[in-house]
Amino acid sequence: MRAIPTGAVLTGVLVLSVSAVAAPAAYAVETGVVVQKVSVNGGKPIVLGTSQTESFTISVTASDDSGISSKLAFFGIEREVGEDYWSYHGTPTCTASSATTSTCKLTFKLDPGWGVPRNTLAGPWKVIIQLQSKDGDLYNNGGTLTHPVLRRGKLSVDAGPEPVAKGKSLKVTGKLTRANWDRRTYAGYTNQPVKLQFRKAGTSTYRTVKTVRTNSTGNLSTTVTASADGYWRWSFASTSTTSSVNATGDYVDVR
Repeated sequence: MRAIPTGAVLTGVLVLSVSAVAAPAAYAVETGVVVQKVSVNGGKPIVLGTSQTESFTISVTASDDSGISSKLAFFGIEREVGEDYWSYHGTPTCTASSATTSTCKLTFKLDPGWGVPRNTLAGPWKVIIQLQSKDGDLYNNGGTLTHPVLRRGKLSVDAGPEPVAKGKSLKVTGKLTRANWDRRTYAGYTNQPVKLQFRKAGTSTYRTVKTVRTNSTGNLSTTVTASADGYWRWSFASTSTTSSVNATGDYVDVR
C-alpha cells in the first residue's frame, strides 16, 4: 500500500540557509533558468521522531533574464523502497530580490493524518525542484538531488556511585533507542558502537574513553576508574538510517 502525505506551507516562517548545493548544470542550460543554491533543512539531515509536529524547509534561489514566476512552482521530497512510498510536497512562496532573481521557500509540517513514514524509507530521499521563468522556461531537476531523512536517535546515561572515591570503579550505563516510525514509539538500537566520553569539571571538551556496543535491547554498560570530578556521557555517531545523538552529561563527584 502506498501512502502519500502532503506537505503544507506554514506562512510567515523564515528559515536561514547555512548550506548551499549547486543544481545540475544541464537543466539550467536547457531552460535558461539558473538555480544558484538549494538548502534543504538548512543543510542538516531531516530527523523525524514519532510525533506529528516535525517541520523542515526547502529553500531555492534561482534566476532568469525574465525573472522567476510563481506559476508551476513545485517542491517535493520523496522516497520509494519496494512497495513503500512517501512524499512531502507542495507549492513554494517565491520572493524576488531583483528583476531576475527570486528565493522560493516551502516549509513542510507533518500532516496529522499521515505523520511519519515507514521504517524502510529512512535514508536518502529525492528532492524535486520545479520552477518556471516569466517567459515560460521550465526548470525541473528530475530528482537528481538527494537529502537524508533519518529516524531520531535517543541516548540516556547514568554513572555511579555518586559520590565515588578516587581510584575506585565507576559504573556507567545507558540506552540507545531510535524512533520506530511503523509503531510510533522508540525501541532499542542493537549492536551499535557508542563512545563513552568524559569532560573534566572546569573544561569544555569531551574526550573519548572507550567504545562499547549496545546489547540486544540497546542497553550499554561498562566500568571505568574514577580519577576526577566531571561529566560522563554516551555519544552515537549516526548510521545511514538513524541520527547522531549525545546523551546529556551526568556529573560525578570524585572524592
